[in-house]
Amino acid sequence: MFDWDDLKPFLAVARQGSTIAAARLLGVDQSTVQRRLCALERGVGYPLVRRLPTGYRLTAFGESLLAEAQRVEEAVLALQQRIEAFRHDLSGVVRVTCPEPLVFRMAAAGLLDRFHERYPGIDVQFVMSDKYVDLERGEADVALRAGETPDSALVARRIGVSQWGVYASRRYVELRGRPTCVADLERHPLIGFDDTLSLHRAAGWLREVAPKAHFVARNDSILGVLRSALSGIGLAALPTALGDDEHELVRVLGPIPALTRPWRVMTTRELRRTPRVGAFFDFMVEEIENLRPVLTGEGSARGAAGGDALSSRK
Repeated sequence: MFDWDDLKPFLAVARQGSTIAAARLLGVDQSTVQRRLCALERGVGYPLVRRLPTGYRLTAFGESLLAEAQRVEEAVLALQQRIEAFRHDLSGVVRVTCPEPLVFRMAAAGLLDRFHERYPGIDVQFVMSDKYVDLERGEADVALRAGETPDSALVARRIGVSQWGVYASRRYVELRGRPTCVADLERHPLIGFDDTLSLHRAAGWLREVAPKAHFVARNDSILGVLRSALSGIGLAALPTALGDDEHELVRVLGPIPALTRPWRVMTTRELRRTPRVGAFFDFMVEEIENLRPVLTGEGSARGAAGGDALSSRK
């Protein structure tokens, strides 16, 4: 029937008694007040004000609408206040999905402590999984994810690079030697993923480069692969950030270019605009330099030493 925004000049004229004073109250010119009053009257179909020598007064019909119009105004103001409060509400829970090892590494690097110092009202809860958790189905709010991200409905920012190598325990190398190239992998027992992670890029790469290899163990997590490699039963493809940090492991191949992927922080377009999720998302982007050793191992003494040693063996 009418534009709700036209209730503003109606209420202002009712309170001020003139279009000049109403215009001053609303921060517009007098002609705008008069035009919008006329639009409101056309919308409702009846005159709402009449002009007198002393100013404007409401008609009987206008008077009958005044209380309801004031309630509409109060409701709109309450709605605006609620929206404004939401825009600045840096409290609540942010559910973050990422591989389990990443949580320990972020905590050890002080990233989580710095976030909580800045945003004490936000509670970060981790959904730890080596499989992709569906953000659009509400299974988490934010993902720290390495690999391809074909879903264009998500908002993503690159925060690092995921690198992988092939590792063996020191005991394994002493007893059985080490591969000198990728083609040698078929001559060594391998450790891989089970069917739940058959689509993982490392699993696909091993199937491609070593189709006849013998697998002595399969695991449903990267940490499981890591523990199996530490036991000395075979070779395993692992993120360099994890493998280089284990003193008992030796990087025998890599980094493997075919397994290199970007790390990204991701969320849905809707959640990106919410204060608590936006705060975590922006914090991760701001911390890119501190995230690099967490995500790749680069910059750590162990990773640097491992890389130098590898170069000397090539």
